[in-house]
Amino acid sequence: MPKLILAYSGGLDTTTAIKWLTVEQGYDVVALNIDVGKSREQPVVESRGMAAGAVKVRIIDAREDFVRYFAFPALAAGALYQDTYPLATALARPLMAKLLVDVAHEEHASAVAHGCTGKGNDQVRFDVGIMTLDPSLQIVAPTRENAMAREVQIDYLRKHGIDIPWGDKGPFSIDENIWGRSAEAGVLEDPWQEPPPEAYEWTRSPEEAPAEPAYLEIAYQHGLPISIGGQAMEPVAMVEYLNDLGGRYGVGRIDHIEDRLVGIKSREIYEAPAATILHQAHRALEAMTLSKQQIRLKKLIATEYAELIYNGLWFSGHHQDIAAYVASTQRHVTGAIRLRLQRGQATVVSRKADESLYDRGLATYDASDTYDQSAAVGFINIWGLQTRVQARTQLLGELPETLKIAMPGREA
Repeated sequence: MPKLILAYSGGLDTTTAIKWLTVEQGYDVVALNIDVGKSREQPVVESRGMAAGAVKVRIIDAREDFVRYFAFPALAAGALYQDTYPLATALARPLMAKLLVDVAHEEHASAVAHGCTGKGNDQVRFDVGIMTLDPSLQIVAPTRENAMAREVQIDYLRKHGIDIPWGDKGPFSIDENIWGRSAEAGVLEDPWQEPPPEAYEWTRSPEEAPAEPAYLEIAYQHGLPISIGGQAMEPVAMVEYLNDLGGRYGVGRIDHIEDRLVGIKSREIYEAPAATILHQAHRALEAMTLSKQQIRLKKLIATEYAELIYNGLWFSGHHQDIAAYVASTQRHVTGAIRLRLQRGQATVVSRKADESLYDRGLATYDASDTYDQSAAVGFINIWGLQTRVQARTQLLGELPETLKIAMPGREA
């Protein structure tokens, strides 16, 4: 029988996929579980996979690689999809695609599979990543191809002697990893409906958060966070700590109408305490250490970077070029940021950097002022020269119709 590597979460969709791929498609299925943190199915992954008929269940702890090589580079880039979403799910998919291909090579498999539907973004991220890394591998998507309802999947498994107590589905569709949690469907599909309390799991309501604020100091080196409160922390430990602390203070709740890659607008509820805190602090440090021109261009680059991640183009030359630019911008982004967490907000209250472009001697209005105010007159004369010349030669007298400003009660 040909061998296939399935990206296996331990949930109903991919458990059904194991049996379907074995019985209907004739594959020996190796179930590959890639742990990127926060999986509620993790304790039962191996037993479920073997019960469903996998010839082997392989589990890879990919949390360190995920944070260090995917989440943190996106943080350094300032990548937030549509200026809002920290890209938790989108960042995990290229790592999963790579590990699927790697394990396929190790196991001498001819095909790989995932549990994505035909309606979402993840199918694109998986398929494009896999096809880029190894176009010879066949890609199978059982959920996309069969679109079985939940009850049909459970009946299918029972028909083949697999009776797993799945429990209640819950009112929402959930995806989560260490960088963030998303909830959609159910009442959230009505954008006029306020998210009910049960839509959130990681964060307290701001009204229920402690009244007294918490302060924390995050240090960065070359754009990457390295310590909290002066104590060095590994990436996974840092993100877990900030998720816990930020969640207790209600930080990181996001209610977003999002443009999916396939052309659908969807309403998404995200919880990302650590990502929210780290992005906030990183922006504040860049404001001190990057020039005005660097900040302006980097905002455009951040938008493009977020788009390529969201759109499944991690393994592209375009990404390599953008990553090189981002790395260059972070050469001097080293320093510390102090934040206050209180009632759903993470607020920067102080900052310091050895290579800061902020010069107090130039900024101050007290006696230590080093700025030559008399130089401003000459600067203004030169700066305004272009407008004075244009006004004298082109704009004096009656304005042409195309430049007239419409005024209330007057013709344009």
